[in-house]
Order: sequence, then structure tokens, then C-alpha cells
Amino acid sequence: MDRLKLSHIDEELDSSEVAALRFLCLGIVNRKRMEGIKDAKQLFLRLEENGLLDNGVFLAELLHTIRRADLLSLLEADSRRPEETDARPTLSPYRVMLYGIYEDMTTENFEKMKFLLSSKLGRRQIEASNTALDLFVEMEKADLLSPTKLNDMHAVLKEFDQQLALTVKRYMDEVRQQNPTRVPPPPHRVNNGSQQTPSTLSISETQPNIEGERIYSDAQPNRQPSSVANEAEYYDLNHNPRGLCVVINNEKFLGEELKDRGGTQEDANVLKSVFSRLGFTVVVHNNLTASRIRSELRELSKNDFLAHDALVICVLSHGEKGCVFGTDEKKVGLRELTLPFTSKNAPTLARKPKLFFIQACQGDGYQEGSVPCPPRPGEEEVRHSRLQEDAGPVRGETVAWDADFLMGMATVPECKSFRNTSTGSIYIQELCRQLIRSADSVEMDDILSVLTRVNREVGKGEYLTHKQMPEPKYTLTKKLVLKYV
Repeated sequence: MDRLKLSHIDEELDSSEVAALRFLCLGIVNRKRMEGIKDAKQLFLRLEENGLLDNGVFLAELLHTIRRADLLSLLEADSRRPEETDARPTLSPYRVMLYGIYEDMTTENFEKMKFLLSSKLGRRQIEASNTALDLFVEMEKADLLSPTKLNDMHAVLKEFDQQLALTVKRYMDEVRQQNPTRVPPPPHRVNNGSQQTPSTLSISETQPNIEGERIYSDAQPNRQPSSVANEAEYYDLNHNPRGLCVVINNEKFLGEELKDRGGTQEDANVLKSVFSRLGFTVVVHNNLTASRIRSELRELSKNDFLAHDALVICVLSHGEKGCVFGTDEKKVGLRELTLPFTSKNAPTLARKPKLFFIQACQGDGYQEGSVPCPPRPGEEEVRHSRLQEDAGPVRGETVAWDADFLMGMATVPECKSFRNTSTGSIYIQELCRQLIRSADSVEMDDILSVLTRVNREVGKGEYLTHKQMPEPKYTLTKKLVLKYV
């Protein structure tokens, strides 16, 4: 970014505003790298090191948050398209919430807060805190405050400012609604009947926040599908473990064309956590070439799946239309991923669901969102046209070779998908969040309902000014409901 523009912005910011920017960037930039920063020029250098000043989007978000919109005129939008498909980190809603508390806290209440925390923080930490932002940082260092530890903050604020306490409670409720396992409820919940304020930080709140927390969940009660349901409509899930979940996680690429995929380890971790809780034995393969991908899947298809209820395969890599890349930058067709597991090639998987989730681009285009949607045809017309196109002849007890597959794609053909280099891909993180929501619900949400919600949540976001639209494709013949084991 133009150094002259940055210098002009630096001249306009006072020390308290620089401190606010520094606080908002914690978790995006390494904490140690933020120490000793006294002016905005030094902060800009740290952001530049992390690739956050390639265009003015992130800096504009910072300035808007500290209410220096007057400086936005110094940032001319970069007309170049982003070079990477990684969705750059946006501001943490957790830090934005804390910054709002800092802005609304009076000097008197700040002194009360220091007094109330003096029994938990040392004297040196209290005396070193000249502002509420300093105090928040000291609380974080003492493990009293984090995106998943807000009860201490909530309890202290309730002692002197109910409105600030309500701000924390609303944030906790929002995060819990998005992912019930991340934030524990306050010790004493008060139902004040107030309606939850909708969030405007759609990107950060449809993925783990940029503090880097991974999605882990505590044991939840095992809720079985209602016995009233017609069992013939559902795939049997009777074994424990349910089957295998194989994750191919390509991060490091050997050639010069494809960049390493920062953040993909977060996807692998959350997939392992979620599918383990859903009863699958998870196997992760890191950094496979194209030939290794093919050979691993061929060997896997030779297994005896009689004691398995389902198979899940997740591929995290770069891609183009109809293919993914091995770490040697060679292509593997999507059909090559599924072919070994057809009922012809893997007969013990016949009539069993085979789920594939593909986090990869499917082209160089960008999904946009400015074109008005045409009116939808009537539901009956759509159903009829699908039957005409998709239905085949019934042949007694035989099974179509390609039956019972589901292919969950991160994006539609011709378009790119986005990945946050700190917290993982937009698609996989939302997929896991919705799987958790479904597994923890008493409702009979089948996998297609889950993926519909994934489409809706991902589609609502905006990533580097562009959109992303996932695309499920399936030949499932029954409903698949995934619950905790």
C-alpha cells in the first residue's frame, strides 16, 4: 500500500487511537510483535508483514471501528483483484465488543473495575493499566478473559454498570447461538425478554473468530431420532464406530504455481473433532501428491465395510473446475475420488451413504451478489422436472452403482472459494458448526437440511468484496441424520 497515504494517516492519529488499533489487532498479529509499538507507522509495518495492507479493506475496517471515518478518504480502493483466495482475517467481534465497552466506560467505573479485579490481578498489573484496554490485556494474560472466558468480565461489570454487562451477555448469547459448545452460559442467567441484537460482523461470526480458537465441544446428551419416524426413510446408523472419516489435508505445495494453504490445519482439526464426536474413526493424511491421493483411496476402497454404516472423505486442497490438486500440483478429478467407492467397486458400501466434502476452488471466477434473483418456479413444477431428469427404472433389488453419494462442494463451478489463513476455510468451518448444531438438536435434521443452512450462512457473507456459494450434489436415496454417539 502507498507509504505516503499511510504516513498521512499516522499524522492524524493520536496515541490513544494507536493503542486502540493495537488492541484490535491482537490475535491477528502475534502479541510479541505488537509490543513496543508507539505510533501508527510501526503498526502498519506489522500489518504489512502479515499481508494485511495488500489493499485498504482491513485498514478501512480498523479506522471505521475507532470512528475515524474521516480518514477513509485517504484510502482509495485498490482496483486489483486479490491475488489469493484466502479470506483475510477480519476484526474479531470479541475485540470489537471489548473496544465498545472501553469507549462507554467512565473514568469512575474504570477505577471501580480495577478495584474489583485487584484480588485476581497482581498489584503490578493493576498499576500498569492506564486504560480499560490495558486492563483487558492483563486479564487475558492472567487467563481471566478470552473469547470463551467471559464470566469474570460479566460478573465485574454487573457490579457497577448493567448496560455494559448486558453488552457482554448479548455477545455470549450470539456466539452460543452460532455454536452452542464454545461459550459457557453465565452462572446466573437472567431472562430480561430483550431481543438479541443482530450482528453486522457476518464474516467473523460465521467462522471461529480470528483469535484462533478451534471448535471443540463438551459431551452432549445422546439424543436418538424419534421412533415415530418411518425407519425405511433413514439410513441405518447402528454401529459404533459408524465408519471411517478420511481427511486429505494439503497445506505445503512443492511447485511454484500454487501457494501454501495457511489455515488448513484448523479445518483438519475441526473435522477430526466433529466427526469423532459423531462416531467416526478419523484418519488424517497430510500433504499427498496426486498419485498418493489415488493410491490411498484405492487401498481404502478394498476394505471390508460390512461393519460400517457410512464413509466420509474430506479433501482440503487447491482446485480447478472438476478437480483438486495434489501437493505436486497435478490434478485429481472429482470422479476419481468417488469411483473407487461405487457399489460396483466397493460392494460392502452398497446402500450406505458415502459423503465427500471438498474444500477447493473450482475456477478462477468470483461469485458476485449484485444481480437480482429471478422469481422461483412453483415447487410442484421443480419436483416434476427433477423426476423427469433424474429418475431411472426400478430393477428389483439391484443398486445403482452411483447411488448413495453426497458431494459437498465449497463453491459452484467456475468460482473460487475462500480460506481464512488464521482460522480455516469459510465452508468447512460453517459445515462443522452446522453439524454440531444438528447433532445437538432434538430435531430430525438430515444432512441435506444441514447443507442448506451452510449454503445460507456462507452465502450471506462477503469475502474480499466477493460472495461464495457452496454446492451440494447428491444421489442419496434416504435421509441421513448424524447425531452424537
